[in-house]
Amino acid sequence: MAGNLFARSVHDLTAAAWFGGSLMGAIGLNGAAAEAKDPAERTRLSSLGWKKWAPVQSAAIISHFVAGLALIGDNKGRVAKQEGVGSATIYKTGVTVVGALVTLYAGIVGRKVEKYSEEGAVGATEPHPAASKELKSAQRQLKLLQWSIPLFSGAVIVMGAQHGEMQRASNVLQGLLRS
Repeated sequence: MAGNLFARSVHDLTAAAWFGGSLMGAIGLNGAAAEAKDPAERTRLSSLGWKKWAPVQSAAIISHFVAGLALIGDNKGRVAKQEGVGSATIYKTGVTVVGALVTLYAGIVGRKVEKYSEEGAVGATEPHPAASKELKSAQRQLKLLQWSIPLFSGAVIVMGAQHGEMQRASNVLQGLLRS
């Protein structure tokens, strides 16, 4: 019981950190960086903030996966036998993997934006009209990626809540009787 409580807590807290940190970065960090007086500072400051967050976000995602594996191990009987739990687990795992890959790719594109930061920008993900094609393209990609991350991590949280609902005694019994 204590092991499951710990794994479940880590699993939920790390998903919350992934979601909250990415949303705060897209809104707060990028918004604040856009207010810098020097256009060349806008992408640089945003990039610095995202770089500081990256190790925490990476640890959260890795810890989320590890805790998820522990929960699957603890609930292998339910995953195998209770109607809907196996497929929900597969879908949630898929969304988590895609979200983690989007997060990784956002970091790669973010480094590209940082490389061109001296060109200046309207905002962290809004190109300056005189910016190079490379910077404009990277900023447009980064904007899409940074807004996709809270969607994926938020979906992971919602799917985790769905898993929790499936553990209600009445739902477990119904799911076992149907399988």
